[in-house]
Formats: sequence, C-alpha cells, structure tokens
Amino acid sequence: MASPDTPVNGAAAADASSGSTSLQQATGTVRGSPDLSVVLPQSEVTPGRTNEVTLQIVNEGDLDIGTPQTRDIVTTARNVRLDATTDDSSLTVETGTLALGAISDTRPREAPIAISVPNGTDPGKYEVEVELTYDYTYQYASGVSYDRENTVTADVNVEVTDDARFKIVDITTDAQVGDRGTLEATLKNIGATAAYDATVALESSSAGLALGQRASDAARVGSISPGETVTIPYDASFTPTAPTRQYAISGQVSFDTPDGIPHVDQGLSAGVTPLEEQTFELEDVESTLRVGEDGELTGTVVNTGPVAADNIVVQYAGSAGNIIPIEQSAAVGSLDAGESAAFTLPLSVGGEAESGLRTVDFAVQYRNDGGEARVYNEVAVNAEVAPERDSFSVAIENQTIEAGGSRTVAVTVTNNLGEPASDLEARLFANDPLETGDTDTGYVQSLDAGESTTMVFDLTTTGSATPGSTYPISLDFRYDDADGDSQLSDTYRVPINVTPSESGGLPLPVIFVAALVVGTIGLVVYRRRQ
Repeated sequence: MASPDTPVNGAAAADASSGSTSLQQATGTVRGSPDLSVVLPQSEVTPGRTNEVTLQIVNEGDLDIGTPQTRDIVTTARNVRLDATTDDSSLTVETGTLALGAISDTRPREAPIAISVPNGTDPGKYEVEVELTYDYTYQYASGVSYDRENTVTADVNVEVTDDARFKIVDITTDAQVGDRGTLEATLKNIGATAAYDATVALESSSAGLALGQRASDAARVGSISPGETVTIPYDASFTPTAPTRQYAISGQVSFDTPDGIPHVDQGLSAGVTPLEEQTFELEDVESTLRVGEDGELTGTVVNTGPVAADNIVVQYAGSAGNIIPIEQSAAVGSLDAGESAAFTLPLSVGGEAESGLRTVDFAVQYRNDGGEARVYNEVAVNAEVAPERDSFSVAIENQTIEAGGSRTVAVTVTNNLGEPASDLEARLFANDPLETGDTDTGYVQSLDAGESTTMVFDLTTTGSATPGSTYPISLDFRYDDADGDSQLSDTYRVPINVTPSESGGLPLPVIFVAALVVGTIGLVVYRRRQ
C-alpha cells in the first residue's frame, strides 16, 4: 500500500536517506522504489521449545529513471519495521515488532525471531506471515524528493521436524561440597526417530562445579530409540566454598539421523544440587591434662553427615609448643551419618605451660565412598589444664628430735603422678647439725596412682644442734614411669624441730665446755707444782 507523494526539500532528504552522497551527485530526475522480500535459509524447528529462526530481508530495488550513482536515492527502504505472525494455533511467534533501520539493495538484513513449538506438534510445514513496513523516496528532482510509506507481506514456511530430540528427565549427584563424586544425567529421546552415534555433552555454568577436569565433559552413548532413556555418569567435583544450591547444567546431543545426516539438539538444560559438606563434631570431651605431666583427652566423635565415612581417625592438629601429642591420632573405625564412637588421645603438657582453659585444635581424617582420603579441619574443643603439682607428697607425723639424740623417722609417701610408679627408691639427705644414719634409703616395688606407703629412715643430731631450732631434711625419688622410663623427682624438704634432751643432764655442749675448762685448770696447777 503506497501513500500519496510527499514532497521534501533536498536538505531534509539528505538527512533521511542513506544515500546522501547520491543526492549530491543527482542533477536530473531520479525515480524508482525498493522491492523487499523475505528468505528463510534454515527453516527447521523442534517441538517442545522456543526456536530461534533467522529471516533474511532482501531488497531488489527498481530504478525507473536515474544513473547507477543515484540508484540508492530511490531503492533504499528506510525505517523498516518487521512483524511476524502465524495463523496456525500450533505455533506462536514470541517476537514483537523489530526495527531494522535502512535496507539497501546491496546488503541484505538478518532478523532473528522466536517461534514457540509445543510438544506433540505434528511434523510438517507451517506458514509464518511476515509484514514489512518502510519509508522510501519515490522520486527526486530539482532538489525536491517525494517520499512514500509502503507495506509488503511475505509468507515463509517453517518445518517441524520428526528428528530425535532430547530432554534431561533426571539429574543427581553423590558429590559433596568440597569433594568429588559422580553426576548421573538421565536423558530421554522425546522425538519421533532414533538417534545414531549419539554424543552427549554437558557443561557447568558455575565455577563452583567442574565436570571432569574442566567445566564441560562429553560421553558417547551410541543409539537411542524414540522414548528410550539412558543414564550417563560424569565425574563431578564441587569447590570447598561452593554454596549448597542448584547449579545450572546445559548441554547438547550430537547424532546422526536415520538418513545418516549429522544433527545437533542444543536444548538440554537441568539443575543439580550437591550434598552438603561432610562434617564431624567432638562431644563430651574430658581432660586429665596437667602442667608438667602426661594426660589425655577423652570424648566422642560424631559423624554429623550427610553420608557414612570409613576409617575415621581423630588427629591432634594443634601448634602450641607446650602441648605435645604422645600419640598423634586415635582410630575409631567407620561411622554412618549420625553415629558416634569414643576416642582417647594421650597428650603431654610441658612444665612451661599455663594452667587454665585451653582451646585444642583437632582434625578428623576419613575416607569417602570412593575410598579417597579426606580431612575435616574445623574441629576445636575446650580443655582444662590443671596447675602443676608435686609428683609425690611426703608427710612426717613426728617432726621432732632431741638434742644429742637419734631416732627413726617414718615418712608417708603418696604417689601424685596420676599413673603407677615402679621401682620407687627414696633417699634421705641431711646437713649438719643433722645426720642420716645407716638407713637413709627406702624402697617399694610399685606404688599406684594415689596410693601411699610409709618408709622409715635413721636420723641423728650432732653436738652443734641447738634445742628450739628447726633444721631441714630432704628427700628425692628415683622411679620408673608407666612407659618404663627412669625418672628422678624434684627434691622435697621437710622441717625437723630440735627439742631439749629428756635425760635431765646437762646438754652435751655444756658438758664439753665444762670438761674443757676443768682440764685446762688442772694442767696449769700441775705445771706450777713442777
């Protein structure tokens, strides 16, 4: 449909036309018109999806009067608008009006449109009506152009094929966050014909999911009949920081038709969710740790899931230099999700350590369903470290001795080690004015943790002991610990009080001084008589 001629001055025509150079060259009358048509090079569409087809707009413009240099003035279609519709209820054009700009007769223009084809659409050809509306210059003469608007309609055929086509009907994975496993995609041929030499390629759209060693992987599955389903395994791995959510999977199936023609179905899409990260917890942890001693942490390791774990080992993972693992780990076996098992881990606390509540880091090593070793590191417990204590305690019920006298001293020895001590030998030491007698050692073959024994020693005072004074005696212990290693304890000091002699005579020091005086006087008298 053409509109009445509209005269436009030359300057306006130069701005509106794509051939402004041709206008400058025009010296006479130029007359003609565009001639638009529509071509659809690839017409196949597939049921069950929205297909994109590309229309080509071709301009075979007519030049009635003019030269080749001024041809563009009247053959160029300007402000081209495209509308596509279909009268068949089976197909729906999803694309609205397309603005294509100017189309000359030297360069076709492509216009992609989306056509939705429902599942169950019968194979065959379907008509799509394309309407093109545009402006053009009908005539240019003496600096004046005459413009018109025109609309043309063209019909193109799209073909609904009966080739094989595919859909992912199920997709699952046993891979956990931070681990690898198997992704299984179940594919169904929902087309009308078989696919031969089929290859299924899947691709992850997220950096958190890898298929194989890359973002994509392909598997060859052979032939797939109409209505047949095949389940295809792929190696899949999720990064440790991947959130637990659905990950988009896209893909395509490359195959040969029954006629041996290669074909590609690119419409695969699905979402897959990983299992949550494997975790463990340590519960009911009790501590016998003490500064300067060996102790242990006992507790329960719980498999908090989501799947079973084999060969579970609780490991000490701390870095504090004053806590030393006597054994680095404790094996507890295999646990299903939700199951628990007890563990005991012996640790030694150095003498320089601080007592009080301490945070101790642990790791749980295990093997996944594929037999691969894995480690869960986010485990820490609070453990109480008791203050340092004496390995042994000593007590003497009677801590007195008479000046100038001797006696046996009964010493009660208690094992505070928290473990048995064997071949326990005690030695008594004393300094003037106290002396040890013939019995200055004690021995017991074994002394259990917390057990006490009494050892008897000889103790004597020398002449320089002063009644009312207090002097120390010392004891130490050599023993074998629970591991059979020989140990020497600290030295323990016990006070001894010297009391006056109960015999009624003068104290020995006084007697000694008196005798010395008497002897000196007698010697002087004797010499004078001589």
